[in-house]
Amino acid sequence: MNTRTSTPVETPAPDAWEELVTTALLGTERRTPPGGTSGREAPVALLDAAAVQTVRRRAGLRPAPAARRPEPAAEDPRPPLPAAAARRLALLLADRPGTGGGGRRGTAPDLMELLPQWLATANARGFAAPPQTLPALLDAARGRTDLRPAALTFAGPRAVWLARLNPDWRFALRATPGGGATLPRPEDEERTRRLWQEGLFAERVALLSALRTREPTAARELLMTTWSTERAEDRLMFLDSLRTGLGPQDEPFLEQALSDRSRNVRATAAELLSALPESALAARMAARAGACVSVDDTRPTPTITVEAPHACDSDMERDGVVSKAPAGRGERAWWFGQLVEATPLGTWSGRLGGRTPEQIVALPVTDDWQSELHAAWCRAAVRQRDPEWARALLGTPSVPEAGGPRAVSLAERAKLLGTLDVAERADWVAGFIAAHGLSEAFQLLGVCAVPWAAPLGRAVVDALNIARDAGSYPWSFSGVMGLAERCLDPSEAGHLDGLLAVPDEPEDASPGAGGYWAEAFQRLVTTLRLRAAMVAELEA
Repeated sequence: MNTRTSTPVETPAPDAWEELVTTALLGTERRTPPGGTSGREAPVALLDAAAVQTVRRRAGLRPAPAARRPEPAAEDPRPPLPAAAARRLALLLADRPGTGGGGRRGTAPDLMELLPQWLATANARGFAAPPQTLPALLDAARGRTDLRPAALTFAGPRAVWLARLNPDWRFALRATPGGGATLPRPEDEERTRRLWQEGLFAERVALLSALRTREPTAARELLMTTWSTERAEDRLMFLDSLRTGLGPQDEPFLEQALSDRSRNVRATAAELLSALPESALAARMAARAGACVSVDDTRPTPTITVEAPHACDSDMERDGVVSKAPAGRGERAWWFGQLVEATPLGTWSGRLGGRTPEQIVALPVTDDWQSELHAAWCRAAVRQRDPEWARALLGTPSVPEAGGPRAVSLAERAKLLGTLDVAERADWVAGFIAAHGLSEAFQLLGVCAVPWAAPLGRAVVDALNIARDAGSYPWSFSGVMGLAERCLDPSEAGHLDGLLAVPDEPEDASPGAGGYWAEAFQRLVTTLRLRAAMVAELEA
C-alpha cells in the first residue's frame, strides 16, 4: 500500500499581511517582498503572496454567534403618497448636484432646488415617505442641512431606525429630539424625573423642550432641581429652551441666572429678561438709556441729544452689558447701543415728549449719533417684535435713498420686515423694487412668504423685464431669477408668455443678451408649470 506524506503548510507570521501592505506601499524596487524574490519578478511574487494570504485570512476566520437582528422599524400611520407624486419624488431625488455638465443652465428646471418645496407641501398634507426612497432622501439631507427638518419630518420614524444602522445618517439621530427615544407622558412624573436625572443630554434637552411647550412652569421647576450641578454649556442650552412660553413667572429664576459663573449664561438670561417689558431688568436698562437720550426743544428744530455712558460698571455687566467693545468700535458707543437695545420701546414716547415712533425717528440727532441710535432701535424692534417701531424705522419704500431712510443696512431692514404681517411685508418689498430695482432686493425677497403675493410677483417680473430691455446679461440677476423660479405663484406662468421671444437688441446691448434672457424666462415658465404639476399630483 502506498502512503503519501503530506507536506506541512507553513504557518504565516502574525504580521505577514501588514508586511505585504507595507511592501506594496513602498514598492518592490525599494523593499523586497517576503520570500526573497527580487528584480522583474518581484511585483508578481508580491501579488501571489497577497492572494495566498487573502485565502488564509478568509479560511481562518472563526465563526461567531450571529448578531441580534434589529427590531422592526415603527409603523408609519400616515397615508401613502399618490402614485404620480411618488414618481415625482424619485425624479427629484435623482437630480443630484454635479450630475450635469457645467456652463449654461439652459431651460431645464433645477429639480434639486424644488425638493424643499415639494417636501413642505407633502408634509402639509400628511403623507408618508415611500420606504424605497428613504436612503436617497437621507443622502440628500446629509448633503444639505437646510433640507434636514423637512426631510426628517417626511421620512418619519423609519429615518431614525435607518440612522441607527448607518453612520452616514447619524445626523438624523442628532436632529430628532432625544435621538428618537420615546418621551414620558405628562402624567408620568416618576419617569420624567428619572429621565431628567439619568438620561443622555439629547434626551434631557428633548424632555425639557417638550415639557416647556405643554407646561412652562413645570419645565422651569424641573430645570431648577439640578441647575446648580449642571455644566456651564448645558446650563446655556437648557436656559435657551425657556424662550418657549417665556413669561413674567420666569423672571425670578432669570434674575438669579444673571449671577451665573458663565458669561454666556448671564448674557442669555439678560436677553430673555429684556424681552419681558415689565421685568426689573428692563426697567433698569430703561433708566440707564433714558439718562443718555433727551430732546432739546430750545433749538429751531427739536433735536435728540445723546450723552453715552462714560463707564461700564459691575451692575451693567450683571445685567448683560458686555464691557469689551469689538475691534473698531468705540467703547461708549458699544455700551450705549446695548442699553438702548435692551430698553422697552414703549418707554421712549414718555421720555421724548409724548411723540409717536414715527415722529421720534424723524427727529435729527446731534453729533453723528443717529446711525448708532437707530441701529439700536432696529435691534430692539426685532427683539421685541414691535411692528409700529419697525414701520417707523423702515420708512416709505419709495424714498430716494437706496439704503432706506433710517434703517442701517439691508440685513437690518430684512429683520425689521420680519416683524410685519405677510401682506404688509410683501407690499413694502414690492414698493422698494418698483423704486430701486433689483440690485439690493435679494435679501429682502428672502423674508417674503412663498408663494409671493401678486403685487410682489408683478414687481419682480417688471423689474426683470426692465433689466432685459436695458441690454445687460441676465447673470447679474441670477439670484433673483432663481428665487422667482421657486417663489412666484405658479398661476403667473401664463402671464409670462410675452417674455419668451428673443427681443430686438439695442445697439449698445451686450452681444447675445436677448437670447440669454429668453432662455432664462423659458426656464422660469417651465419651472412654474412644473411646480403647479407637483401640487396637483400631491392633491390627487
